[in-house]
Amino acid sequence: MIVSLVYRAVRGLLALPELLLRREASVEAEVLVLRHENAVLRRQLASPVRYEPADRFWFSALSSLIPRQRWARVFPVTPGTLLAWHRKLIARKWDYSTRRTRVGRPPSSAALKKLVLRLADENPRWGHRRIQGEMARLGHPIASGTVWNILHAAGIDQPPRRHGPSWTEFLTAQAEGIVAADFFHLDTALGQRLYAMAFLEHGTRRLHLTPVTAHPTGQWAIQQAREFTTALAERGGQARFLLRDRDTKYTSSFDAVFTADDADDADILLSAPRAPKMNAHCERVIGAIRREALDHVLIMNASHATKVLAEFADHYNQHRPHRSRGQLPPDASQQPPRAIDVQDHRLLRTRILGGAIIEYRYAA
Repeated sequence: MIVSLVYRAVRGLLALPELLLRREASVEAEVLVLRHENAVLRRQLASPVRYEPADRFWFSALSSLIPRQRWARVFPVTPGTLLAWHRKLIARKWDYSTRRTRVGRPPSSAALKKLVLRLADENPRWGHRRIQGEMARLGHPIASGTVWNILHAAGIDQPPRRHGPSWTEFLTAQAEGIVAADFFHLDTALGQRLYAMAFLEHGTRRLHLTPVTAHPTGQWAIQQAREFTTALAERGGQARFLLRDRDTKYTSSFDAVFTADDADDADILLSAPRAPKMNAHCERVIGAIRREALDHVLIMNASHATKVLAEFADHYNQHRPHRSRGQLPPDASQQPPRAIDVQDHRLLRTRILGGAIIEYRYAA
């Protein structure tokens, strides 16, 4: 703005002699231009000629005193360049870019970016949505797109996709009271195959894993169903629907454990043969058990496997965030934690299963 006002003032002062003695002023202007050009050349004898903003200022101002037909003989630049300089000087008057107030979201702090990069570095299998969930659990409500931008700017690629496409859900939005059950297996270091059951509550995403056995019989499955329903009743929950496949170990006595309540009998929903997508939630949580725990721990025996599954269930229910619950774990309250200043708190890292799973908390 100041440069524009000074430029206009100089042009006005130089135009005054032109009104009085136009021809003489034109000649004098040519002399001034040639003198200034000589000064520029003397200043840069050993390098290509470069015009500084002050040089452009004077050339543009003196151009008003010289007829345009004589510009090519007087000025060391083309008329187009001279006019371009003039337009840039005038344009500064209307340039408000430096005076505008910044709009949009405030930039992420350096400490917050450092925390995102730390989580990505210590957990190479986590994607930007998993990191966003952990940040929300730590008290930093940050958008998943912001996390992706931070990782992308740091040159950190997303982990490879290990799932298939999303399953078409046949369940309704009302998931309260739906319990899904399924068997899964794991192998020990010596090749022994063990079996366990997973019960998943759709409404809260709470996971219940049973102890393992080498011989899963119908009687063993009944006992696991009894223990699950007892724990569910102690928490005040209720199973209105049981979703399972057609495995022969699900006997009529197994279903009777869920339908024994005279007040509200649970309906048994059977998935079609060879259609695991009909029990997608339970299949997905079993996949999470393998990817996050079993694929990274060498199981020694049945007691070791039971301990590993119990630790993973505690982590899954008490710490691991879930998108369907607003990045809250199943056992957490419905309110997310308040925002915490990163610089005022020390972040603690807890290793679960020998470091296969990492939990983060702020020191009290």
